[in-house]
Parts: sequence; C-alpha cells; structure tokens
Amino acid sequence: MSLDQFRFLIPGFRDIIEILIVAYVLYRALLFLAGTRALQLLIGLFVLGLVYFGALVLKFNMITSLLGVIFTYGAFAAIVVFQPELRHALSNLGRSRAMQFLAGEGTQSVIEGIVEATERLSRRGAGAILAVEGEVSLNDYVESGKGMHATVSADLLTTIFTPYSPLHDGAVIIRGDEIIAAGCVLPLTQFPVEDRSLGTRHRAALGLSEETDAIVIVVSEETSKVSIAIRGLLHRGVMPQQLRDVLAGQTWPSIVDSAVEVPAPRPSRDKGHVERSR
Repeated sequence: MSLDQFRFLIPGFRDIIEILIVAYVLYRALLFLAGTRALQLLIGLFVLGLVYFGALVLKFNMITSLLGVIFTYGAFAAIVVFQPELRHALSNLGRSRAMQFLAGEGTQSVIEGIVEATERLSRRGAGAILAVEGEVSLNDYVESGKGMHATVSADLLTTIFTPYSPLHDGAVIIRGDEIIAAGCVLPLTQFPVEDRSLGTRHRAALGLSEETDAIVIVVSEETSKVSIAIRGLLHRGVMPQQLRDVLAGQTWPSIVDSAVEVPAPRPSRDKGHVERSR
C-alpha cells in the first residue's frame, strides 16, 4: 500500500488556517453562550440528537418522524425565542476591537460623554455609578433596572443621576455607544473592606468588577472624587485623562500620588483568615 493514498490526511497551510478560524469561532460562540438560556438549548438539542440516532438504530419510526418534525421547525422557533441573545451577539460583533478601530470617532464621542458627565457630577457632589460592559455580558443586572436604548451623552447621564430622580440610586449600564439600562442593582463585594469611608456604590463597583470584566466608574457623593473599579481593584482619585485612557483601552496609567488603591481582599493561602485591603 502506497503512502500517497494517505496524503490527503496531511493538512496543508490553508487547511491549518481554516481549522484555526473555525476553532476560534466555535470558542467565541461557546464563550458567548456560557451562562445563557441558549446554552441550555444547545444541551437540549444534543440530547434530542442522541435520542434521534438511537431511534434510527433501533428503527423506532414514530419517534424518528416526530423528532424530524421538531428539528425542521425548531430552528424557526429558536430564532423567535432567542431573539434577544441573537441581537446581543450582533451588537458584540459591532463592539469588537476591529470594528471599534474602524469606528474610532463614535467610540471617542462615547468616552468624552462619560468623562464630561463624571466631571459635572463631581462638581455638583452628586453620587453616581456607571458600568461599562466588557466581554462578559451584564444582562443579568440589566433585568434588575429599567431598560433603555439611548445614545450615551453627558446631558442624559447627568440627568439620570440628578438627586431625587427616579433612577439616581441605581447603576447605569453602558454597552457600546448605548445606555441599555438605568437604576440597576449590582452585587456587593463579598470580601470585607477595611476602609469605612467606602459606601454602597464603591462596594457594588468592587463586587461587579470581581465577577465581570466591566469597567465600573463611581462618583462619590461625600467626597466628589471619581473612582474606577476594574479586575477587583478600586482606584480612587482618578483624573479625567486617566479615565479617558482606561475607557480607550490603553495601558492602565500610573495612579497619581494622591490616589489610593483598594484591592478586594483575597483568602490567604497560609493563614486561616482573609487578607484585608490596605
């Protein structure tokens, strides 16, 4: 038997590129589906597929026919039922780094709107908390507030956090260039924080940044200082240009001397207690 007969099993350069592209697409799809109803649907379809092939092997014609009908019309039903998830997936595509590079002006206007709003609120001494969604979906927290679909602007953000307005106590969630919800309830950090000056907004910002990759901005009602929670760290006394750099995705700037980093405490490996923040 000649080895030439198995030459087709040796992948070429184009085959390797195609395999890598398909693998990446599947990885991103599974990452997006994790923790959503769509993942439960895929698991259900997988189980039905096993039942279908089992019925084919055992020649259960009635079961095979019924499952065939389900598979035929199930795709249309899934499109209707999971329309919100599909819309979110398309919006994620529009918010990818490549697309954001092509739409740099729009991204810059969103950044400037957020920075200007935080400056206004800081001058007024009005408390505020804004969560800018990253790769991890914030849909669970959107449901706790009032849904919106409004373009990000400094005027709108300032109005939402005006004292005694109906939504000023909750958090605003921003996805791309849209405010998708206001008055949202965020999870508080589960770790003890030694600094007693940190209020509920700061603890909620820390809590969300521990669970997701969102950038959470807090304006203190007591001190009027702007803070940023990211990756479980709370950076206080953030300047406008630093806020711009973070929102633009640039390297985390050096914190000015007057700022304080408050890390979320982590369990100690060699001691039976929790390390407290500095």
